Amino acid sequence: MKVTGLLIACALAAFGADNTVTLLRNADVYPVTSPEMKGVNVLIENGKIAGIGAKIAAPKGARVIDAKGLRVYPGMIDSGTELGLSEIPAERVTVDTGELGEFMPQLRAIVAVNPDSEHFPVVRVNGITSAMTFPSSGTRGGGRGGGQAQYIAGQAALIHTEGWTWEEMAIDRSAAMHVIFPSVGRGGRGGFDSAMTEMFPGAAGGGFTLARRTYMQQVDRLSEFFDRARQYQKERAAKLPGFKPDLKLEAMIPVLEGRMPVAVAANRADVIRDAIAFADRQHVRMVLLQPREAVKVASELKAKNIPVIVGRVMALPDEEDAPYDQKFTEPGELYKAGVKIAFGTFTNEFVRDLPYQAAMAVAYGLPYEEALKCVTINAAEIWGHGAEIGSIEKGKFADLMVTDGDPLEIQTQMKYLFIKGDNVPLENKQTRLYERYKQRQ
Repeated sequence: MKVTGLLIACALAAFGADNTVTLLRNADVYPVTSPEMKGVNVLIENGKIAGIGAKIAAPKGARVIDAKGLRVYPGMIDSGTELGLSEIPAERVTVDTGELGEFMPQLRAIVAVNPDSEHFPVVRVNGITSAMTFPSSGTRGGGRGGGQAQYIAGQAALIHTEGWTWEEMAIDRSAAMHVIFPSVGRGGRGGFDSAMTEMFPGAAGGGFTLARRTYMQQVDRLSEFFDRARQYQKERAAKLPGFKPDLKLEAMIPVLEGRMPVAVAANRADVIRDAIAFADRQHVRMVLLQPREAVKVASELKAKNIPVIVGRVMALPDEEDAPYDQKFTEPGELYKAGVKIAFGTFTNEFVRDLPYQAAMAVAYGLPYEEALKCVTINAAEIWGHGAEIGSIEKGKFADLMVTDGDPLEIQTQMKYLFIKGDNVPLENKQTRLYERYKQRQ
């Protein structure tokens, strides 16, 4: 009995122990927020970066990795996904991206994240260590109930792409409130935009006047909910007699207090302008998601300091008569206009292509250094966690990718990947199948 108890105690201690101390030796480090450092050591301790420098020695018992000739970059962040919420879009039972209801601010995407999703290993192999996962991003009309308008889908979560449980994966359980701004609708190629057209039948027929009237009614309805939430906030603070808590309105308090941004899905220029005006009236922080015509309102976005999460760069133009390179040039144009940007792929099948989306933007005008920031520190800062992730600095999470070359180049190989100091295996369903069939006689 004593031996058995000792073994159990040792097992529990090992399971709950801190991450192994690791020293990356003689690496070329690219911190993103400061100049590159050649041939330095990186010490990882208790899941965080404990030191960077040529003279840092390995503590007793530390694992030492010879990284000579290799590069160390901060892990990449995808700012728009459904990771952990949607497995196979065609199989509804594997999709948990939303619920019925016009206003669902109390819903949290984090509690529905499946840590065993096959998507996580796939994206890790390409260096994605963190992601924003959104409820009801609209790729399949999740939870909208046959075209019913949904204005607030719930709270998006910022997560690591590795962990035993969603609690362990969470960086920020409520990183943003997902607001689907009304749209007059004008077709689209999928994602957030095409779902909006489905939401507003009045936009599909009956003329522009009817569509515009429906649109304005939808905007008023959204405004009324925010006004009701603000009134609730006042009554709550005053502790009025007979006050009754309301889960939906309670969830809006962090938004109204400025602690949580609203991540607004809006597409066309006129709708984006209305969304900016709405955020101004409501005094809330706004992040613009996957807009179609952000370049047309770049000056307004810059003036209001509103960051933009650019959608897939390697995609077709939105309109028949648009330039073939419309998507390729958009990030560079927004950057030149002074708008802070990050990249989001918005459908799980393309998350693994995040570095190549950034690379395409570089080929069409976005400076290379800025492209790297768009998938690292820019994303971290936009979602309020620049002090924890997004660059290689002492005290931050040890979310690191160790490569044999430029991570934005398709031929570059990932040699090691660290998430919160853990050396994560570079294995997924595809690599397992490759190894299996390679042995076939």
